[in-house]
Amino acid sequence: MVKKHIPNAITCANLFSGCIGIVYAFNGHLETAAYFVLLSGIFDFFDGLAARALHVKSEIGKELDSLADMVSFGFLPGVVMFQLLKQSDYTSEYLPYLGFIITVFSALRLAKFNIDTRQTDDFIGLNTPMNTLFVVSLPFIQRDYPALISSTILLLALIAILSALLVSEIRIFSLKFSSVSWKLNKLKYIFLILSALLIPFLKFAAVPFILVLYIALSIVHFKQNPAIEAQ
Repeated sequence: MVKKHIPNAITCANLFSGCIGIVYAFNGHLETAAYFVLLSGIFDFFDGLAARALHVKSEIGKELDSLADMVSFGFLPGVVMFQLLKQSDYTSEYLPYLGFIITVFSALRLAKFNIDTRQTDDFIGLNTPMNTLFVVSLPFIQRDYPALISSTILLLALIAILSALLVSEIRIFSLKFSSVSWKLNKLKYIFLILSALLIPFLKFAAVPFILVLYIALSIVHFKQNPAIEAQ
């Protein structure tokens, strides 16, 4: 039956896009790599949507999704951070390899997600696509604030913070909607509206603000709904 292969084909497109993004990142074309991350994110969203719509969820689909995410949202941001550290103000032969700490913690995050039954509806810890969007936004910010993103100390601090967030116990809401109710999804709607307002003005530079907003609203959301947080 052809339809059972559709979600996996979309997942493979996510993987393929991530591979192309990695090639661009290794060649120093970090902004182009960012667009392939966006493409991977679109495929990552639609593979799950297709599986649910076609009622063809499978274990192989789940595993394939994690493997694809490891490339697109694990290895790729590590390469971008590697390149940024190579261009930073403290030059060292070995320092740039610390960028791949992002890759290591992304792998831990994905492994944790696969076995954590608490994460069926929402996330515990920062999800890898959002983490990757943050990392690939840095080269765009670098165009306007070169001294800021060229700071080795800042980049190393970001690696430490993002790695901690990936495996943290902070509960973060998923953008899947079980209903269209404003009352039940108020903070999700606020997040989407504010993000939509920021993106046209700041483009990729909006991502750091969106990430902070995402985490802050998630904390508020689960504080207001302690029964959900306790699950």
